[in-house]
Amino acid sequence: MPSFDIASEVDKVELKNAVDNANREVTTRFDFRNVEARIELKDLTVTLTSESEFQVRQLQDIFNSHCAKRNIDLAGTEMPDEPIHSGKLHSLPITFKQGIEQPVAKKIVKLLKDQKLKVQASIQGDKVRVTGKKRDDLQQAIAVLKQSDIEQPLQFENFRD
Repeated sequence: MPSFDIASEVDKVELKNAVDNANREVTTRFDFRNVEARIELKDLTVTLTSESEFQVRQLQDIFNSHCAKRNIDLAGTEMPDEPIHSGKLHSLPITFKQGIEQPVAKKIVKLLKDQKLKVQASIQGDKVRVTGKKRDDLQQAIAVLKQSDIEQPLQFENFRD
């Protein structure tokens, strides 16, 4: 029986490359000369730090553009609305989510059931497995999920006939 898995993961190597390239750009930019500004990656949290809130927002734009070049979707991130102020520095932590959380997984299963497709979806940990009798049904399910308004980036893997 054909099946595939729906996952939501961030490519850690591409994320590290995006951070490195953004830091390289910050060191060459004139408006960041003699200013303490840095972009750090620890686990799956990127921290943008600078001396003013405006500069933190500029760092965010630089980082976002480098993520776009590396095909890293920022839809599945958590960040505060305002930068955190401590001492003379402002910082903005951006946390990338790994895996599909239970409420989002239930939303995916409900979406597939509401479309009346001939597929079954089951939650397996932080992934959702979709099975069906025909390959075409699974491809329809992928198309429906790509059109949906789920706030997390989804990858479709393990497609088996």
